Amino acid sequence: MAFTLTINGETRSVEVEGDTPLLWVLRDTLGMVGTKFGCGAAQCGACTVHIDGAPVRACITPVRRVGDKKVVTIEGVGKDPVGAKVQEAWKAIDVPQCGYCQAGQIMSATALLSANPKPDDTAIDEAMNGNLCRCATYIRIKAAIKAASGQGA
Repeated sequence: MAFTLTINGETRSVEVEGDTPLLWVLRDTLGMVGTKFGCGAAQCGACTVHIDGAPVRACITPVRRVGDKKVVTIEGVGKDPVGAKVQEAWKAIDVPQCGYCQAGQIMSATALLSANPKPDDTAIDEAMNGNLCRCATYIRIKAAIKAASGQGA
């Protein structure tokens, strides 16, 4: 089936089955490999992208459900002022160790700060729940979110 998607502000056409997970459309069909495969069951958050601003797990989202909604991936999140602040804070605080989960972490953090510009610790914990980091950089992740929100590290 043919699908026309808006990804990072660009119209992209793909020819895939409707039940193909958005993750594989991004990675395998479009060559956008910033979004990672982690668990395939929406449990780890490595595949988080935004659909119309909401964080979703691309590994379980069939491409047919995207429709005319706008998809933003890690490759495009820096075009958004909030996403750019999050990416800058990530670098300034040196958040990643192995880096594998960081695209999903950044996408979830950006969605949080877009909805709640000055989150408290509880709001951060709730928004980031489900984004796993095998290197356990959670303290630096929280510090980067606070820095990006202007609340200090």
